[in-house]
Amino acid sequence: MQEENGEGEATMIFNQEMETLSRDKMQALQLERLQKTVKWVYDRVEFHRNAFDKAGVKPEDIRTLDDLARLPFMKKTDLRENYPFNLFAVEMKDVVRIHGSSGTKGKPTVVGYTKQDIENWSEMVARAICCAGGRPGDVFHNAYGYGLFTGGLGLHYGIEYMGAAAVPVSGGNTPRQITLIQDFKPRGLSGTPSYILNIVEEMKKMGLDPRETSLEYGIFGAEPWSEEMRDQLEAALNIKAVDIYGLSEVMGPGVSIECHEAQDGLHIAEDHFLAEIVDPNTGEVLPYGEEGELVFTSLTKEAFPVIRYRTGDIASLNPAPCKCGRTTLRMSRIKGRVDDMLIIRGVNVFPTEIESVLLSYEQLTPQYQVVIEREGALDRFEVHCELTPEFASQHANSDDPATKALVKDICHAIKNSLGVSVVLRILPPNSIARTEGKAIRIVDNRNKA
Repeated sequence: MQEENGEGEATMIFNQEMETLSRDKMQALQLERLQKTVKWVYDRVEFHRNAFDKAGVKPEDIRTLDDLARLPFMKKTDLRENYPFNLFAVEMKDVVRIHGSSGTKGKPTVVGYTKQDIENWSEMVARAICCAGGRPGDVFHNAYGYGLFTGGLGLHYGIEYMGAAAVPVSGGNTPRQITLIQDFKPRGLSGTPSYILNIVEEMKKMGLDPRETSLEYGIFGAEPWSEEMRDQLEAALNIKAVDIYGLSEVMGPGVSIECHEAQDGLHIAEDHFLAEIVDPNTGEVLPYGEEGELVFTSLTKEAFPVIRYRTGDIASLNPAPCKCGRTTLRMSRIKGRVDDMLIIRGVNVFPTEIESVLLSYEQLTPQYQVVIEREGALDRFEVHCELTPEFASQHANSDDPATKALVKDICHAIKNSLGVSVVLRILPPNSIARTEGKAIRIVDNRNKA
């Protein structure tokens, strides 16, 4: 469906009715789909049948959405233990695509999709892009990696479904990225925020002004990022920057996204997913507004349904309607991952909280890392960050009074904000390795020889 906006331009709104359903109607739809999904996996997947039986619950026991809490959790270890295809709920002849993780911590996690799964995913991502400000006829520069990672192809199919022209540039080869942005004049852009800032950095080195491109909006995700990072992206590229969320186990990008009108929480595709927040330690379901571990149950997936999948991501849920008009449940931006939480002298700290402090200083680049070393029986945490070329050209010496004052001020700000003292090392420009995908924020040297 198309409608005219205030400026007379046609904007595509996908499934507007679904995104503005009343809470009662949405929950009725979710219950119907949940009941079908639970029966689907119980009848078809041995893992789920055994887990349900052990928990003492049958598909017919799911009579209300509150009964969801009776179902057992799924974890990433379950995917690895059932590698590669033991969690599939359809025969391989019905699987049209397979995605997976990088497998850097052992066996990769593998997920499958039927033709209908791909259709649903494409429509979901198209809705997400529209939510971010996209419209048919856009040229869209997709700098997410293509391959087993769901980011590149997930965005790609949604771009095409929306009626835009996808530029499947993938990640890497930054000079070519810049050339294509200059020549193809895209309106939309996607990628990890850290890599997009690398593109900005390279453009400046080439004597180009990143604010003078054709870009108007950017969709960024695949790694936690702070509001301060958003400010830098928007200022550097003169765009509206929105956060997108998804992970391959649940579907891929498009599970939720911020709207460009409010940028205040990510709208969940609730017709496809049920979201919960649970206590990371006890698994107890937490009420709206409380922070905990994000859990998803798929409602429409055929090949690889997930039941109460523990994502490891820390967030909260907000049921209030948004000023954009959507009534879907919103999740907060991801604060961090349970695995990435640092315990510094008894205080829980996420890298994004450190990022928020560092990026408030114009003397620093957005590049930083938390380095963990072992000193005897204790852990030592160092925060490494970089000076901007402009500041470094005038204060290159670490003994420079301005540099010393900057270090003292940042350490004081981290102490005030997070309640911990850290060792801060300010490095020359380009000292921290750049990546073409997800930034490496934590370097753990405790187990290295």
